[in-house]
Amino acid sequence: MTQIFVGNLTYSVSETDLTRAFENYGRVSSVRLMTEPGTGRSRGFAFVSMPRFEDADEAIHRLNGTSLSGRNIVVNQAQSESRTEGARSRFDALLHLD
Repeated sequence: MTQIFVGNLTYSVSETDLTRAFENYGRVSSVRLMTEPGTGRSRGFAFVSMPRFEDADEAIHRLNGTSLSGRNIVVNQAQSESRTEGARSRFDALLHLD
């Protein structure tokens, strides 16, 4: 299973819109549009899961930089949670320097 990060989304893009865009390159297992807690408003990014690496790789290369609902989207392979957490911890440490 390959996780794909999709960024620079307009607030009007839906999970259905993303599914349709990615289905052009293979089967989509899931789409998670990230939203603000409380308001439910889109945060402007999502994660798409595709079961076949080859399909995901093609989708990444073909969709990165293309226009979706009037914005050029950023599409790349999602980083693992541990890599993201490490970067977040380093960033948080920088914010709290005295």
